[in-house]
Amino acid sequence: MISKTMHSVSARFALLVSEDDGMSTAEYAIGTIAAAAFGAVLYTVVTGDSIVSALTGIIDKALKTAV
Repeated sequence: MISKTMHSVSARFALLVSEDDGMSTAEYAIGTIAAAAFGAVLYTVVTGDSIVSALTGIIDKALKTAV
């Protein structure tokens, strides 16, 4: 009787340890943090002086072009 109960508890514990239902939540959280960090870096690069001046130069050149 005790052996059967211990085997049942052992089997349930092994099943509990082997399940990874929470992994998808952790993966989503890490992916969200990575996307936010990438967005922050991209925003910093795009709003930097060199990019803004390059885009302004392209637009000025396009507007001054004679057709």
